Amino acid sequence: MSTAINSESNSYTKTITVAVLLALLLIFSFTSLRHETWLRLYEFFLWLETTPFGVIGKTWGAVFAVVEAVHLLAMALLGGAVIVSDARLLGWCFTEVPAGEIQDRAHKVFKIGLAVVLFTGVFMACGVAGKIYWLPVFWYKMLALATGIFFVFFIRRPMLKRDLDELNPRVVKLVAISSLLVWATVAATGRWIGFAGS
Repeated sequence: MSTAINSESNSYTKTITVAVLLALLLIFSFTSLRHETWLRLYEFFLWLETTPFGVIGKTWGAVFAVVEAVHLLAMALLGGAVIVSDARLLGWCFTEVPAGEIQDRAHKVFKIGLAVVLFTGVFMACGVAGKIYWLPVFWYKMLALATGIFFVFFIRRPMLKRDLDELNPRVVKLVAISSLLVWATVAATGRWIGFAGS
């Protein structure tokens, strides 16, 4: 009985936390604080170009190209993990393997890909920080990436850690489709930066 009460209060705590975070985000978005913060960030972006990553990225094109290649390979790794795990949830592939096993293995690969993508992405951004700051698509990508990371670690992963048979199949499919859409948006906006920046 006490376990059920603790579990129920824990789920309410998570819901309240998410609601508070969304309220703070809305307040930030619809006040002058957002504009002031954005203007102050420009100095930070200019400083990024003076860091060792920024200097190397701007002056050594070969190093930048190698880091970009690693970034693309890590994105393929991350994207593959997302596609395999979500396709399994949708029943499109690997149906003979338990869904939980696919989710656990894909999540490990996802974390490795995400770590490499973030590190190489920061390196590449430092070299062109003053330029990408003015690209609206860069901010769209950062928003999509933050949404994807939040979705994976605070919604998708905790939900799918439970026995999947206990979950409504429609909810599981909705989570999988949402995940595919979020990460497709991250990939599309990342590619769009390449077009917008050239």
